[in-house]
Amino acid sequence: MPSETGSAGAAESLGAAVTLPPFKSSIADFRKKVWLTWAALLVLLGGALGNFGLDFGLIGQKLPFMLGLHLSPDGFVQGVVLTLLVTAVSMVFAMLMAVLTALGRLSSNPVAFGVATFYASFFRGTPLLVQVLLIYLALPQFGIILSGFTSGILALSLNYAAYLAETIRAGISSVPPGQREAAMALGLSKTVIAWKIVAPQAMRVIIPPAGAQFISMLKDSSLVSIMGLWELNFLAQSYGRATYHYMEMLLTAAVIYWMLSIVLELVQHQLEIKFGRGHAARGA
Repeated sequence: MPSETGSAGAAESLGAAVTLPPFKSSIADFRKKVWLTWAALLVLLGGALGNFGLDFGLIGQKLPFMLGLHLSPDGFVQGVVLTLLVTAVSMVFAMLMAVLTALGRLSSNPVAFGVATFYASFFRGTPLLVQVLLIYLALPQFGIILSGFTSGILALSLNYAAYLAETIRAGISSVPPGQREAAMALGLSKTVIAWKIVAPQAMRVIIPPAGAQFISMLKDSSLVSIMGLWELNFLAQSYGRATYHYMEMLLTAAVIYWMLSIVLELVQHQLEIKFGRGHAARGA
């Protein structure tokens, strides 16, 4: 005869089998209702915008330029393409500087710690717009002349690296010291420990806030328009002034920014799933 323990285990398994399908069904039902809510809100938003009497013909005429399907008069990319280029390059440099700053914040060297904290304090304590103007307008007074493209990337990189450094520092600090000690006991090098032990666990903490910061960077890239770069915001304002249809142009830019943000959110979600699998398995 089966033991009481075996009977209890069988009962638990049967209970789990019975309750699991409704759980999955509830998740599917929840997602369905979320999508229906989004659809309803989009319909309401579209109806509200339709009451403004927007000139959709003008939007269709200017949309290819705003999407960057045509080059600017000087032969360079423009619109969304330029916005994405500025954002992508700034992301790479911001990541590199943020890692160095985070390591400085975690360093026992007083000089490295002092430089890292001073840099982070300055760039987090001053507005991004002021930093853009300082780099583009003030540096030439010292003989350092940078193009608008380079100035925009430098300003975005320096500003967001200061914020991202704290996110990376928090992620590294979240890894239990015992993980490093165990790896060192196995004779692993510091490089292997950093890339194979610390980084994968830290990414679970780093990705959500870092993803939010990169989405903010995408929108803040519009500040480079003050330097004459023909990015999305610059074109929206220019076409709005030229046609006296500010609403159409600004709403078009807003929708494009929104679509780009949604794409980044989806990428962030997939990264969260990838780096959260091990943690979810341990918690199960």
